[in-house]
Amino acid sequence: MSDPISFDSISPRFGLPLLFAGQAQKEAFVNEAFSRLDALIHCAIESESASPPASPLDGQAWLVGTNPTGAWAGKSGAVAMQQSGQWLFAEPRDGMAMLNRATGQVMRRAGGSWRSATVPTQATGGSVIDAEARAMLAALVSGLRQAGVFPL
Repeated sequence: MSDPISFDSISPRFGLPLLFAGQAQKEAFVNEAFSRLDALIHCAIESESASPPASPLDGQAWLVGTNPTGAWAGKSGAVAMQQSGQWLFAEPRDGMAMLNRATGQVMRRAGGSWRSATVPTQATGGSVIDAEARAMLAALVSGLRQAGVFPL
């Protein structure tokens, strides 16, 4: 499925439609831009998937996985957003962050790929065991998990 409307002039980062002087039907352009902004500002995806869900709700979004099928065919790596019963697609850009609801983790886009923090391993062994230091490190990791930096 292609995008429902093709726009002649778009913004460089997220393809938001731009108005031009004397334009008719401005509401179509403005509504399209608002729909994309609504999905991308403080973006939260349900999960990563290669196929569209059977019954998506308006406002839900997914990260399109590899070898997508159905309405997502040819949109690998895009953010698929359900808006007004249709799919809108946005190409992610470096610097973008999103919450993956399935993992509870914040993902950041850098170098053309999504990156998530990994959980450091718990301290073990050593010639001197400092219980207070280990307790502090465990509390720090726990706090970072709660903040969405590390997976739960």
